[in-house]
Amino acid sequence: MEPKRTIGDLRQRNRRTGGKSEESSAQRFWSQEVTRTSNALDLEPGVFTWDDPAAIAQSLKRSAEVSTRRKGTPLQSAMSMLNFYINRAGRNLPAERREILERAKAELRRAFHHA
Repeated sequence: MEPKRTIGDLRQRNRRTGGKSEESSAQRFWSQEVTRTSNALDLEPGVFTWDDPAAIAQSLKRSAEVSTRRKGTPLQSAMSMLNFYINRAGRNLPAERREILERAKAELRRAFHHA
């Protein structure tokens, strides 16, 4: 099994290779590889497509609390995954979806009693 890479490792490799993957000549973005091989949280499938911000927050909270691989607190890990998704979607994220995910951030803080 291939060892997990950190985001820093992937960014460093992208700088060296101009974004070219070692395994393939096709260009891949570091964020795609992070999503595929992340050693962070095991998320429920499709969690970021759900329409209920509270359900998204609860799912992220559960995933963060049971993870033995996170480096920060459960809140930091869960918020990091949510922000990663929002930031990588960028302008392609519809306003309605962005609003749901931003409300999920507030719900996540509330779930961890940080509101």
